[in-house]
Amino acid sequence: MKIGIVCYPTFGGSGVVATELGKALAASGHQVHFITYSQPARLDFFSENLYYHEVTISKYPLFDFPPYELALASKLVDVVRFEKLDLLHVHYAIPHASAAFMAKQILATYGIHIPVVTTLHGTDITLVGKDASYSPVVTFSINQSDGVTAVSHNLKEETLSYFDVTREIRVIPNFIDLDRFSLKPRQHFKQAIAPGDERILVHTSNFRKVKRTTDVIRIFKKVQEKVPSKLLMVGDGPERTAAEQLSRELGVANDIRFLGKQDAIEEILSVSDLFIIPSGSESFGLAALEAMACKVPVISSNTGGLPELNVNGVTGFLSDVGDVDSMANNAIHILEDNTRLEQFKEAALERAKDFKLANIMPLYEQYYQEVIDSVQQNA
Repeated sequence: MKIGIVCYPTFGGSGVVATELGKALAASGHQVHFITYSQPARLDFFSENLYYHEVTISKYPLFDFPPYELALASKLVDVVRFEKLDLLHVHYAIPHASAAFMAKQILATYGIHIPVVTTLHGTDITLVGKDASYSPVVTFSINQSDGVTAVSHNLKEETLSYFDVTREIRVIPNFIDLDRFSLKPRQHFKQAIAPGDERILVHTSNFRKVKRTTDVIRIFKKVQEKVPSKLLMVGDGPERTAAEQLSRELGVANDIRFLGKQDAIEEILSVSDLFIIPSGSESFGLAALEAMACKVPVISSNTGGLPELNVNGVTGFLSDVGDVDSMANNAIHILEDNTRLEQFKEAALERAKDFKLANIMPLYEQYYQEVIDSVQQNA
């Protein structure tokens, strides 16, 4: 198949999933065309089956805000026509699904009926999509897609409860590349971070309010009172300053390293003992899955799709959003006993294997073919 992939080219979950899926599809023989405003962060190599098309936006003085949606729709028309694509897969409803609809209508005037699959990732539904400014467009774009997928059952149910969606939503979970995300021998790195053989806790996110990064600091403070520990904070964003300030106020700043954005996150996870993700909302929890693949148990909130991934009492523990005491106590329970910690680590890896790329990619391939066949029959 010749597949066009539209995504945000950032470190966010939707962009990461879209890029890794495209790379895997290309490796299995499909021709994959990425169409976005800059090269995706994880598109770190090219092969004979990978192509990249940049969406350029003209900056006219008339526009206060450049009309990206129009530029994207025009680029989609161009790429579909001249690359003879079989299908467009757009990740994140706004503005990609609506731009794809516009492109589809234009292409129909050329006698081209391009199937469109929209994947819902989370905040495009739970945050942005609920905004009255966008809700009608989100609903329309989903219903006009030829296929719709969601990354968790929870996200599917949220979408159906918030929007008048008539299109069937297929749940295809996120996936993990176990070749990349696996435990690496990095003892020298671990020794440098924890010279006293302390436990190493880790949190990765974009440091937005919904990630509740200050809760991570509070949890760490309570854990450290019982178990000698260090904390690695990976990522950056608007809440980083508040997290740094709180660490100073609580007197734990010297045992926390803020590492900023990191590409080789698997290197950091390989020296970690426990992953903390106390988010107020997570449609799936890709960061938690990456940790589990590196044999790192997870302490998480019980929101969104996290209970579909993190098995309570087996791969880690689930607690109510904001329940710092419960999360800290669960973390201490895992960390204070070497045998228990090892059991949780092994269980985390076994659970991650359920989401390996080889299990999930065929679900997309099968769904693509279903959608293509349906559109051809109705054309």
